[in-house]
Amino acid sequence: MANYNVAPLQRLVEQFERLPGIGSKTAQRLAYFVLNMPKEQAAEFSKAITEAHEKIRRCEICCNFSDQEKCPVCRSEARDKSTICVVETPRDAIAIEGTGEYKGTYHVLHGVISPLNGIGPDQLCIKELLARLNDGKAQEVIMATNPTVEGEATAMYLSRLLKPLGLKITRLAYGIPVGGDLEYADDVTLARALEGRSEL
Repeated sequence: MANYNVAPLQRLVEQFERLPGIGSKTAQRLAYFVLNMPKEQAAEFSKAITEAHEKIRRCEICCNFSDQEKCPVCRSEARDKSTICVVETPRDAIAIEGTGEYKGTYHVLHGVISPLNGIGPDQLCIKELLARLNDGKAQEVIMATNPTVEGEATAMYLSRLLKPLGLKITRLAYGIPVGGDLEYADDVTLARALEGRSEL
């Protein structure tokens, strides 16, 4: 790449390299792929990214991504409002939703407590979770953070914070492998983990 020194192409490669899991070679392949797209298709690709940034916001209740003030789950009258499943990312909520087993609502933290990375409770959507628990509708909070050191620490922090509220606090059962991510777990494993959750 450096031999050709085509600045716009190099900048495009650098942008792809910023994406998680994308190395130098893959970034180059993606950049060349985008360059070979018809102009209209490239414009549509660019527009989709811009539109997503402009139109997607956080749901005012659960902090999940939404294009409206409330996400579809929070708007639904059919969802069980007495159960809140706390997840790290919107991708985790989608993974659990994919099982078809869970009928409650979600709360997205947008991260986990990680002192090494400078992330404390104030950087997560914990205040929003506490605010929604004030209405008294919730009876159970499921801790569905990933079974990593940070995920466990976040679940324990939240359980200590919520226990005085008299709520039932449960944790996903270990159908999910330790060190794994919810988004990569298969539907059966996720369903079993939900069914076998235990109280903290």
